[in-house]
Amino acid sequence: MTSRIVGRVIVGVDGSPGSLEALRFACAQADVLGAVLVPVLAWQVPGDDRPGRRAAGPAYLDALRELAEQDLRDAFEQGLGGPPRHVSLEPWVIRGPAGPTLVESANRLNDLLVVGAGRRGRLRHPLHAGTARYCLVHAVCPVIAVPPPRFPVRVPSQRRLRRDTERLIEECGQGAAAARPNPVDRADPPGPWGSSRSA
Repeated sequence: MTSRIVGRVIVGVDGSPGSLEALRFACAQADVLGAVLVPVLAWQVPGDDRPGRRAAGPAYLDALRELAEQDLRDAFEQGLGGPPRHVSLEPWVIRGPAGPTLVESANRLNDLLVVGAGRRGRLRHPLHAGTARYCLVHAVCPVIAVPPPRFPVRVPSQRRLRRDTERLIEECGQGAAAARPNPVDRADPPGPWGSSRSA
């Protein structure tokens, strides 16, 4: 049964300790409220923002998307021990910058957006702080910024994504793309575990 107050709990996931804490919090909220849990992992092509860069081929984008989907699965394993069975789950993997992607995903007034608030102390990561700040300023729904764990555990998924991306660049090359259509359509990207994004 879906909550009338909160229909969906949308949570930003990137594999960092702060986002794993946000995932745990969001899962608990979805359970209590009887809402759908929508974990969102936003991904980008490395160097996509550089002027004059050639467009990435479909095979390369497929490989990056598969890595992002695996990172989302890994986040569930590391944060919750696997996908929750007592909560309706609708995972999304979307190409785009984290802040705008989360705000666009949480586009209903009865959504609840949960984000990690970044790192504690002097070593706060400006990207995470900027994402939380962006969501707090631009979201149309309530936003909860979850503080990171006091003693964070190092999670290798972002480093692994960079390493695997560099390997894929060498293996695939930008011009050796298959002639199949690009499945990474912002309007309706397919999600991991057989689900797809619904607006």
